[in-house]
Amino acid sequence: MTDGHAARALFEEALSGRINRRELLQRAAAIGLSVPVVAALVQAAAGATLAAEEGTLTPTFYQWMIDNHGPSIEQVNEDFSKTFPLDAKIAPVEGFGIERFVAEARDENSTWDIYLGMTPFVDMKSLIDAGVIEPWDPYIPQDVLDDLIPAVREEGTFDGQLYNWPFLLDITVQGWNAEIVEKAGLDPEAAPRTWDEYLANAAKIQESGAAPFGCTFDGHGWRSLAPITHSISTDVYTEDGLFDFTNDAVVEALEIMKRMMEVSHPDVLNPGTSDGGVNGTPDEGAFAAQQVAYYVKYQNAHLRFAGTWPDPGNLRLAGLPKTETGVGGTVFWDTGAALFTYGKNKQQAAEYMRALTYDDRVWEHSISGSEGSVPAGQVPVYQSVWEKYTANRPAWMTDWAFLIRDQLQVSKAIRPHTFGVSQFLSFGDQHWQKYLKGDESDPRKVLQAAMDAVLEEVAKAG
Repeated sequence: MTDGHAARALFEEALSGRINRRELLQRAAAIGLSVPVVAALVQAAAGATLAAEEGTLTPTFYQWMIDNHGPSIEQVNEDFSKTFPLDAKIAPVEGFGIERFVAEARDENSTWDIYLGMTPFVDMKSLIDAGVIEPWDPYIPQDVLDDLIPAVREEGTFDGQLYNWPFLLDITVQGWNAEIVEKAGLDPEAAPRTWDEYLANAAKIQESGAAPFGCTFDGHGWRSLAPITHSISTDVYTEDGLFDFTNDAVVEALEIMKRMMEVSHPDVLNPGTSDGGVNGTPDEGAFAAQQVAYYVKYQNAHLRFAGTWPDPGNLRLAGLPKTETGVGGTVFWDTGAALFTYGKNKQQAAEYMRALTYDDRVWEHSISGSEGSVPAGQVPVYQSVWEKYTANRPAWMTDWAFLIRDQLQVSKAIRPHTFGVSQFLSFGDQHWQKYLKGDESDPRKVLQAAMDAVLEEVAKAG
């Protein structure tokens, strides 16, 4: 039976804006309010809270988003600020660190309203577990939710609720320098269909002298080992969502990477020069300098670094090669926005995200670039936007953008997990890379060591 006095007290506090959403839900459950009543109360409280806490919407962006999309984001921000004050910030994160966000949440506080820079498999589960973020569901319009490409919506959903409002989509593909490929006597328009063909072409590039090296890749596991594995099989996760380093498909992928190492530049596994070693990786410099022909990475890397060539038009893109019996998959992820539990202006945050993610200026700049800048390379995540671009193709639209959209049909996201990125970055990569470096001759041995290291850390964390 519902406690009438407690219910009235809760209603008064909610409608006055003196209680946050989490406490409201906890107390409503404790006194036995029905689901419809709780939903109505949350809706009413949201309006009251906005009135009580009306101020300035404060989104915080991961630095690379501003580096790559700054001009179009600034245009959206300027327009939005005409209807509601807005003060965009750079997020205090490096190498996927979320410590500042977690520390503020412990004090039931947040300097910002939303964080643009969350990738579901990387940090979404950790932010949920720490109480840093809450679902978008009470604020995102239903028509927007239904408009999301299903695979992207699924990626950002946990326990039936959307925690990641998607923004910038990346998919791992193969790209190549058509000028170098033609110089080696190969067909510059033909994408290698299998990994054997890819490696044979890369070897011919090097042997012919068309370029110093045949191919390159990013040494971080989520950018190379996982996508190459997905080209063989996407059923490579444990029951609790960890990447299964011991799976036969992972072993085969690592053996493919060993063969790639033989025709790649010696520093390919070195850490990057920025963002805690995550970015500014050697593969990017090699592709930009036209030292290699073939390249495995997400599409925006190909586009940005081919943009430094004398003729960027020599870039070609295609889906990943596969093994003869492989499923032909790859890895995708979306970098989007998280809603801080203790942020303010939540309905305005939803309105801002809708404005930002539907704005054609963002996608024109990302897909075609602008004067003095190369394309950033990410693509939109809404079905209606792609339908519009298909029915009435803008002058700035390019073929590669449709390729990236179509790759979602064979893509699978790395599963969100508390150790989603650290299973590679902090614990796993250091073991399996020993096989690529020649320090260990047995791929299964190093992959088992990687799996053991991850499971040990999971056990420590309880």
